[in-house]
Parts: sequence; structure tokens; C-alpha cells
Amino acid sequence: MDTCRLILETGMGSDLYGEDYTKAACRAVHDAIHHSSIIMFRSLSLDSRKMQVKVTIGVKKPDLVDAKLVAEVLPHGVVSVKAVCGGLNITDSENGTISVIATAAVEAFYEIKKQNFKRT
Repeated sequence: MDTCRLILETGMGSDLYGEDYTKAACRAVHDAIHHSSIIMFRSLSLDSRKMQVKVTIGVKKPDLVDAKLVAEVLPHGVVSVKAVCGGLNITDSENGTISVIATAAVEAFYEIKKQNFKRT
């Protein structure tokens, strides 16, 4: 059996007023996973609890992201979250605030027999 990446979804989230990197990250993951309906697990009788979900969050201050809270956004699978430098901060100099913009990549991997699938 080989582990194959079956899904890659991307999203963007922001916290415009609270300067909360975790909130922006959670919104980015929510955005990523709610753009599609992935029915392959039901159609192929795959147990979605067995998929490995790898989340990469891009923000300007990765150490301010609570990975455990971000992982809780995902409804299925064994989730790992890694925050890296990326995203965007927008400064409102008039009000002295920062709007935080996060990006997310959500990858899902599943152990399958590769010989059952042929590239076309």
C-alpha cells in the first residue's frame, strides 16, 4: 500500500480588527474546505477518519497560530498543522491596527493500492 495525496484545497481568511492570527488561520482553513464537496470517501467506501490531513498556514507571525485550534476546524482525518511565514498584514496607520490575512493549504492523503489507479 502507498500513501497518495488525493486532495489539495486552498483558502484565505482574515481577522480585520482583532490582530488574531489563529482566527485568520481558522477562517482560511474553513474557506479551503468549504469550496468543494468531496464525495469520493462515500462513493469508494473509504473511511474518512483514516485519511491523513496536512494543513499549512501562511501568516506573518507563525508562532502566534494555535495549531490545536486550527486542527479542530477539520471534520475528518488525522490532522497535523504547520504555520509558516507567509500571508499578509495590512496596517491601518490612522487607527493603529493591523489586519491579518492568512492563507491555507489543506492536503489529504490516503493509503491505497496504486496499481488500481492508472494515469491517463
